[in-house]
Amino acid sequence: MSLEDIKDKFKEKREEMVNTQLIRRGLVDTNVLRAMRETPRHIFAGSGNSDNAYADMALDIGMHQTISQPYMVAVMTELLELSRSDKVLEIGTGSGYQAAVLSAIVSTVCTVERIESLAEDARRKFSDLGYKNISVKIADGTLGWLEESPFDKIIITAAAPDIPAPIIKQLAPRGIIVAPVGDRRAQSLLKLVKDGAHVTKTYHVPCIFVPLLGKYGWDS
Repeated sequence: MSLEDIKDKFKEKREEMVNTQLIRRGLVDTNVLRAMRETPRHIFAGSGNSDNAYADMALDIGMHQTISQPYMVAVMTELLELSRSDKVLEIGTGSGYQAAVLSAIVSTVCTVERIESLAEDARRKFSDLGYKNISVKIADGTLGWLEESPFDKIIITAAAPDIPAPIIKQLAPRGIIVAPVGDRRAQSLLKLVKDGAHVTKTYHVPCIFVPLLGKYGWDS
């Protein structure tokens, strides 16, 4: 089955998801809405979640990880203010869905995952579905991906006590980081904008993510 066949099978569900979960909640970025319409979430959610792949909820993908609620994926993506030429770092590959959405908008996506099995599964899906602008690294995501830096935009898809210092250093001038920041039970989306040595932080919607583990995150 081709990628177009896979997309068409759930086209109506994706359209409904965009109209009822995203547009009605105020999302307006046409590139983000297009990417959400195109990306086959049911493939990344896995066969056990196919019935609920486009529902308004996060889904368990095993290894104590989740695929985020479609609305949260779209909000974080819109907050990044993406351009086609952007090189984006994602911390926390998970299912691979967020990286796939990003890849439909930007030129390059570099994604880091600490759990080898999840990283390898996402890498296989990217290959099978024909995504050619996504690179996957298995490592401690709190360290970023120094060799590929600087990044125009960075997204962290796990809850952090604060944005790790190494990741801020890997952000290009005038770059943006979006991350769920707070304690382990509840967070808010933090948008950090870098202007030289100065950073501006604004907080947005409340959220709950799995913890970001690693040297500059939570211990366990």
